[in-house]
Amino acid sequence: MSDVQAAPQVVEPYPLSNLRHSVAHLMASAVGKLFPGAKFGFGPDIEHGFYYDFDLSEPLTDKDLRRIEKEMRKIAKRSPEIVREEVTREEARKRLTEWGQDYKLEALELIPEGEAISFYGHGSGAEAWADLCEGPHVAGFQSLDFHFKLLSIAGAYWRGSEENPMMQRIYGTAFWSKEQLDEHLEWLEEVKLRDHRRLGAELDLFSTHADAGAGFVFWHPNLGVVRREIEAMWWDEHTRGGYKPVYTPHVSRESLFAVSGHLENYGEMMYAPMDLDEHPYRVKPMNCPGHVLIYKDRGRSYRELPLRWAELGTVYRNERSGVVHGMLRVRGFTQDDAHIFCTIDQLADEIAGVCRMVDKFLTTFGFEYTAYLATRPADKTIGEDEVWERATEALRQAAESIDLPLVLDEGGGAFYGPKIDYKIKDALGREWQNSTVQCDFNLPERFDLHYTDTDGMQKRPIMVHRAILGSLERFVGGLIEHFGGKFPFWCAPTQVALIPIREEHADYCRTLEEKLAGELFRVDAMLEPGHMNKKIKHAQKEQVPFMLIAGERERDEGTVAVRRRGTREQEVVKFDDFLARIRELRATKAIGLDG
Repeated sequence: MSDVQAAPQVVEPYPLSNLRHSVAHLMASAVGKLFPGAKFGFGPDIEHGFYYDFDLSEPLTDKDLRRIEKEMRKIAKRSPEIVREEVTREEARKRLTEWGQDYKLEALELIPEGEAISFYGHGSGAEAWADLCEGPHVAGFQSLDFHFKLLSIAGAYWRGSEENPMMQRIYGTAFWSKEQLDEHLEWLEEVKLRDHRRLGAELDLFSTHADAGAGFVFWHPNLGVVRREIEAMWWDEHTRGGYKPVYTPHVSRESLFAVSGHLENYGEMMYAPMDLDEHPYRVKPMNCPGHVLIYKDRGRSYRELPLRWAELGTVYRNERSGVVHGMLRVRGFTQDDAHIFCTIDQLADEIAGVCRMVDKFLTTFGFEYTAYLATRPADKTIGEDEVWERATEALRQAAESIDLPLVLDEGGGAFYGPKIDYKIKDALGREWQNSTVQCDFNLPERFDLHYTDTDGMQKRPIMVHRAILGSLERFVGGLIEHFGGKFPFWCAPTQVALIPIREEHADYCRTLEEKLAGELFRVDAMLEPGHMNKKIKHAQKEQVPFMLIAGERERDEGTVAVRRRGTREQEVVKFDDFLARIRELRATKAIGLDG
């Protein structure tokens, strides 16, 4: 018989979301007891836990979290039930006014007329606590076996608006077993270790500066190399795919964005106008209007279609300061943009080509992904029913032609057309919204685009918007976390470190450096005086894929002692064999370091 025992089955009497929502209430009641006069905002469950927002007279500290946790456990033992009570709007308003809960009064007004208004409460007597809430919750705390942890404190504007008061948000998580909680806490530690902002400073990759304003990324030379390699791959694949490069201005007249609809639909995200030659101008929030103008510059024939135009175009959006986050949410970013102008009959083949390119890029970086077919929304849209149906069917046919399974996102399309959206899963199991391919009937209509068809008649083209990476800032920021700063060899800032055992071996290392540099490998010859072990430690810290250590024996035999990133073992090989190995790694864009 096997000595291995199966893990105990975790009993989950309620959905985990219900538990987390209820523990958020438990936390709020503890805060209310420990901090008299606390005012409560919202406290929902979220993907990995829960949070609750508070307006308090004093700032919270990590020490306070431990106090709150202790009080939560006391309350849970004395609160066998969570009771739901449905009341009238007038009664709810009366209670919240008596309790001095201004934010809850505002939340009450957000509940549509005719919908049920309910409170959920626990405890009795002086410890009774209730919250305006639609639920759902668990039935009570006392009889349940659950485990929780308060994690962090952050600032959050009430209802997400910078014009509203700043509240204190406490994040926490809860699970049905201690083992699940411990695993999650370990995962959170790994998330911290891989945080692209921390690694950006440690590896000298990028910075942001108050002098330049929030949301603008400065790429340092190390990350500039990574970006250059990705851009080179991007252009190579687009050239193979029949795309032509275009470049459009960063600033255009405001009237252009009025015609495109961006001023109407994205005006709050656009920077304020500037006056030039007596006209208001705007920095561009998107590249597509510029591509439309190039199309419109002259008459087009069916013989020219499809037209595929690509641009790594930097755009600017006035994101709220509260959501700006490292490289992942910025105000100035470079979209890997391209637009295809085609006929409805060409659409399926063009979509298939885009999907193949998406697969090429995402699998090169080791991402798993899921593709979603987003169909016509129920609200007002543009375009004839027949065109929508044919475009949606073209998306399905394109996916089928390359064996791409699609998950239906009913009604998730844009008002201007259906689309395929991709979500990728990184090394930590997190999902990111990434690539997209979108059919657009709107801009060809707004700009009155035409092509002359075989019958001599003027027809409207379909415009396809597509982004493979999304934006270079967000994609590369995600890559830093996905690889934990350990970039694949082909795009690593420094690919090889040369380390002589003693100073008299430096000349041999110089010879190797010349050969590597001659083949455009990025090499750091660490020839300055100093101990070999110190240089190895530095190269390890910089996450250099290969360290080549050379002494008298290596010099005499034309070999190198190869030490791979993350290992202590060394392998002595002929230098020419090592060179052949890294040529292959570069050519194949391999993720690992095995030749």
